Amino acid sequence: MSELVIRFLIGGFVVSVFAMMGDLFKPKSFAGLFGSAPSVALASLGLAAGKNGASFASTEAKFMIVGAVALFVYTSSISYFLGNCRRKALTISLAAAPSWFAVAFGLWFAFR
Repeated sequence: MSELVIRFLIGGFVVSVFAMMGDLFKPKSFAGLFGSAPSVALASLGLAAGKNGASFASTEAKFMIVGAVALFVYTSSISYFLGNCRRKALTISLAAAPSWFAVAFGLWFAFR
């Protein structure tokens, strides 16, 4: 139970910090991006390091980076195709999903 409280407090604090950073940048849609994923990742890494040690937390961090690279490839391909094709966003998003899986699982197998 105390781990949940700690995660809640750390996550809430970091969400607030990233939301303030997001308010400084344009467009305002960055506020949501800065507010959610980094705070959850940092809280999880802090708890993992405290509970299971630095080696475990470094492994988690490595695979968080793998997921971020895969997400970058996915969103970049969506951005490219939305700009160059006359298709619906849902169609392009679904068609680009295999790129995320390919990069994520390819890097996962490479770093295991």
